[in-house]
Amino acid sequence: MSSTLLEKPKPASHDCCYWGYHLILDCKGCDKNKLKDGKNIIAFVKELVPAIDMKAFGEPTLAHFATHNPHAAGYSLVQLIETSSITGHFAEEIGDAYIDIFSCKPFDMEVAKRVVSDYFAPDQIKTFFLTRQA
Repeated sequence: MSSTLLEKPKPASHDCCYWGYHLILDCKGCDKNKLKDGKNIIAFVKELVPAIDMKAFGEPTLAHFATHNPHAAGYSLVQLIETSSITGHFAEEIGDAYIDIFSCKPFDMEVAKRVVSDYFAPDQIKTFFLTRQA
């Protein structure tokens, strides 16, 4: 597995650089039992944070939402990190997971995807990456 480290760009001549790095993972065909398991989701984020060289700010928040809509029902996760946040929504009945990592500190996208794969076993991961600067 190749490694993709997001390197902080050198400031431009007008002293501007990227404010942050935003990795968006749309995961299809996940193990539904793993998406329904709140303890698995907490274990996932507790492994992900140090794996991508971040520091958690407090404990993760996990809540089960949208029970009125089986297509959307599932856990939502928020983990603040010292450099921003990790969020996710886990649509347990359809087997999809939507995970966002936003940080002003560069991180290894491939490591993040490996941790997601280890915990949720998706058949497919669509990857989107944005550099953020107002």
